[in-house]
This record gives sequence, C-alpha cells and structure tokens, in this order.
Amino acid sequence: MTKEQWGALRQDLLKTVGENNFKTWIAPIEFAELSEGVATFHVPTNFIGNYVSQNFGDLILHRLTGFGESVQRIHFAVAANTPPRPAPRAATTETAPAPAAKRDDLPGAPLDPRFTFESFVVGKPNELANAAARRVAEGGPVTFNPLFLYGGVGLGKTHLMHAIAWELQSRRPDLNVLYLSAEQFMYRFVQALRDRKMMDFKELFRSVDVLMVDDVQFISGKDSTQEEFFHTFNALVDQNKQIIISADRAPGEIKDLEDRIKSRLQCGLVVDLHPTDYELRLGILQSKVEQYRTQYPELALQDGVLEFLAHRISTNVRVLEGALTRLFAFASLVGREITMDLTQDCLSDVLRASERKITVEEIQRQVSEHYNIRLSDMIGPKRVRTLARPRQVAMYLCKQLTSRSLPEIGRRFGGRDHTTVMHGVKRIEELRVQDGQIAEDLEMLRRTLEA
Repeated sequence: MTKEQWGALRQDLLKTVGENNFKTWIAPIEFAELSEGVATFHVPTNFIGNYVSQNFGDLILHRLTGFGESVQRIHFAVAANTPPRPAPRAATTETAPAPAAKRDDLPGAPLDPRFTFESFVVGKPNELANAAARRVAEGGPVTFNPLFLYGGVGLGKTHLMHAIAWELQSRRPDLNVLYLSAEQFMYRFVQALRDRKMMDFKELFRSVDVLMVDDVQFISGKDSTQEEFFHTFNALVDQNKQIIISADRAPGEIKDLEDRIKSRLQCGLVVDLHPTDYELRLGILQSKVEQYRTQYPELALQDGVLEFLAHRISTNVRVLEGALTRLFAFASLVGREITMDLTQDCLSDVLRASERKITVEEIQRQVSEHYNIRLSDMIGPKRVRTLARPRQVAMYLCKQLTSRSLPEIGRRFGGRDHTTVMHGVKRIEELRVQDGQIAEDLEMLRRTLEA
C-alpha cells in the first residue's frame, strides 16, 4: 500500500467513524507494512492498539480489501522509540511531547487518551479533587505532598490521574513523569530482586520528577514491597518531588498497610471523591451523548431517557457510561429511536442489578405523606382530583424507581388496569415539563426515597 492509498483510506475512515473517534483513535496510528497477508500498523501505546483492534479492526480490514489489497489480518505494534502521543485537546495549538529517550526509559503504564481534564465532568462530589488535581498538573512548586485521591470504583480516580499526567507532559515536557499502578511497582521491584538489579531500580524510581501510583491498596500485606515504597517515597519527598497516589479508601482504612506508610500518605492533601449525585450523573450522560452524536447522527433520543438512567444507575459511573454505549449501539443496529421502552428492554439486566431497594409500598407511603392524604384513599376507588393526581405521581415514581411492570403496579393500586397506570405515567411526564410545582414535588419525593 502506498502513502497515497493510506491517506485516502484515512479520509474514508474519518467519514465513517466521525471526527472525534478519528482524532482520538485513527489519527495516532501509521501504516507500517503489508507482508504475507498481514497489514502492520504502528501505534503510540498498546492501549490504543488494543482499542483500535477491538473497535475498528474489522472496519479497517474491510476497507483495506476494498482498496484491492490481499489482507487476511491486521496487526498493531508499538513503534520503537515512539513516544506516547498527547491526548487530543480542545486548544488548536499543540505542544511538542517530551523527548522520547527520557520518557521511554521509564517503566510506566500507557495513558488513556480519553482521560483528560477536558473530558472530566465536574460536580459537587468531585470538585475539590478536580481542583487539587489541576493545581498539581500546573507543574509549579509543590504545595502539598503527596496528593492522595481516594473513592469507590468508577468515581474518577484513574481519570484524574491520567489527566494530571497528560497535562504535565503538555505543560512541562522537561519533567520525568512516571505513572503506574501499585501492582506494576511491585512487579518491577520483584523483577529487580530476581535479576539482582536493585541499584538500577532505586536509581530509576528516585530520578523521577513526578511519581504517580494508582490503586496503592494493592501493596497492603506485601512487606518487602512496602519497605521499598516507603524508602522511595521518602527519597522523593526529600528532593521536593511531587507524589500523587490513589486508592479505593482513605490511608487510615487500608488494611495491612504499615502505620509509617499510612502516616506518610496522610501528611499531604487527602481528597475524597464522593459518590456521584443525580446532577453529576446527568452531566456525564449529556457529555457522552454529545460525543455519540458524531458517531450516530441518525439516532433520535426521547426526552426523559437520560434523566431516567441518571436516577436508576447511581453506584458506578463506568456502569452508567457502559449502559449508554450499549443503548446507542443497540438502537443503531435495530434502527429505532431511543425511547423509554427501548431503554428498559435493552438495559433490563443493568437496571435490575442497579435497582435501588425501593418498594411500591414505600413510594405509596411517601407520596401519601407528602400530599397529606390517607394511604387507603390513594389505592382506593375514589377518582377525585385531590386523590387522582397524587396517585398518578406515585404510579410514575413506581415506573421510574422500580422494575415492576405496569400490570404489577396496577395491582398494587387497588387492582387497576395497566392502561390506567400507563395513562397516569404519561400524564405526569407531561406535567413535569409544564407544571413547575409537579416537577418540584417529583424531585423532592425522589430525593427522599433515594436517601
């Protein structure tokens, strides 16, 4: 394949995958050679190679054969002496990456191009962590050491760690920035012991300007690794080098971690990434939808779907984003609008797993108390407006916050038909947009039930 053919193929891929996907995944790869039916492409990192292979590999192979090339498979390889490519940024100017020799000598983990500050959605639960991470990423004088980020799965610790590394590489290409997981640190340490290269190991890890260790809880119980980590930590602090650590819990709560290490980790700034709230989850979904618009321009999204997902999937942002990815892909394959019904059908397993333990009875009780009516009147036969509207509100919340079917909900409301429930839900969906008081009541009741 000639360079001209590869250029034409890239333009073809740009039209197919969209501008965002092209910039992030296709632009960094370069055609290397075609030999014995295998097309080899050079990539900056293994991560990019694996992602392109899994998500665009079949498409590239199909396009290659369309150009008349005899290709049976494609292969991605990290080019020798090719430095990691900086993540795509919103600015139009690009900063040259750090010299390859300096960065390639460091046994770090590849950085995910998607995990930048620009793609990190900020809300009340993570605003302090984001501000602290941005301060460190400026690459100025060390103000708190270490910066310790902790929180549960899928709350953004690793995203912020990668964002700091990308920003530092962009702002301060003169710095040696080393990002790796605690498991990789342990593996490098054990390998150095085995190969009798401990002096090389010590020199390497003490020569960095910024050390970033993800998921430090994995070295708990590993006495020798903790010993070396402690000495590395002290040596870097003594040199006024920046250290950034993440874990799934606070330093004092990590079991089997030496007290002296806990004490060291607590001497800097310890920041908790709190569980996401509804507003933050909705913001994350809206941000993802903007990205998907380029990939799926033909898809229509019904009002209320994102709000529904933000309420129902609350524990893990990764699950939330994965659910949206699956939903868009499914809707694209079947050629249908993304409606509430399609969402519930497509994501039934995710919604069941993420279901809050909120019962129909609990909803009925809370709604009765809120509107100051008797529970027996809500589920009874009376159809006066003072009872009918709260009843419809309760039905709507049952549909939103539980996995009960419409017939099941109807039976819990005095044996009403499912069409009655459907009408009630539809009416509240309309009023939620038109009537500010109804919208406020729904939000207050939802918060009370989810508390």
